[in-house]
Amino acid sequence: MIKFILRRFVVMIPQLIILSVLIFALAKAMPGDALTGQLASNPKMDAQTLHELKQKLGLLDPPYKQYLHWAGGLLHGDMGMSVIHQVPVTQLLAGRMENTLILSLAILILSYMIAIPLGIVGGRWTDSWADKMVVGYNYLTFATPLFIFALIMLFIFGFVLNWFPTSGSVDIRVEDGTFSYYMSKLNHLILPALSGAIVNTTVTIQYLRNEIIDTKIKDFVKTARAKGVNESKVYTQHILRNSFLPIAAFLGYEIVYLIGGSVFLETIYGYPGIGQLFIASISQRDFSVVTALVMISGLATLIGTLLSDIILSAVDPRIRIE
Repeated sequence: MIKFILRRFVVMIPQLIILSVLIFALAKAMPGDALTGQLASNPKMDAQTLHELKQKLGLLDPPYKQYLHWAGGLLHGDMGMSVIHQVPVTQLLAGRMENTLILSLAILILSYMIAIPLGIVGGRWTDSWADKMVVGYNYLTFATPLFIFALIMLFIFGFVLNWFPTSGSVDIRVEDGTFSYYMSKLNHLILPALSGAIVNTTVTIQYLRNEIIDTKIKDFVKTARAKGVNESKVYTQHILRNSFLPIAAFLGYEIVYLIGGSVFLETIYGYPGIGQLFIASISQRDFSVVTALVMISGLATLIGTLLSDIILSAVDPRIRIE
């Protein structure tokens, strides 16, 4: 296992280099930049001042020099300076990254709390009224786009019933570090996390239900029943243990998907995370922030893939990845 992990980390190095080149090339291919946008919005900025600022920031250097400067900064933990916010990108991402990770973790926990019981019910009692309700729920969540469902949840529970805040991640009137502060963060987190979790349960329910249906008719399950093993033990020790393998293998990808999918939730709920920042940075042509966020997403994808393989090997001792 250790050799496999080390080998994967070595393979990730050229993958990250190729990814960084593609990200930088695509960013440079986009029309305009943050300074060009300021020329139209700021009547006091003339073309000469704009040229001097571009020269100072290195935007007039050849593309390969700009890439080497940017990539060298990444190796030292320097993601550049945000032209719009006038702060280092790492400082800009610090608080927002924390909010996105908390939101993604909350969605993951809630989605598994909902999906696993429903998947077990649907798989164990196939074609029963309970299974039909689970299948109906699954069709509904699959057919409903996340942004539509989030808007409905926001309208009902935020504006009509007024149970939850409609924007932000914490009430600015509470003092940082107090009990009221953490309760306020939880109150702001519930609605976007629940909206994301309900829509996110579709794949997990379908995988688990299908795996249970397929596993409970296999020979080793029939043998266990023939030996007189209690039905509860048959499900817990034989059927469920094998049925959870695809869920475990999918966990790493699920984490990456949640971080990427937070763009819609953070925009709709005004939740200050990296998703909301990503959309704003694209519209403002703040390419230093955009490239940093895409690079982080690419790195998270590679790590998620590795994590899925490790979890799959740990859950099933019969699988050896060497």
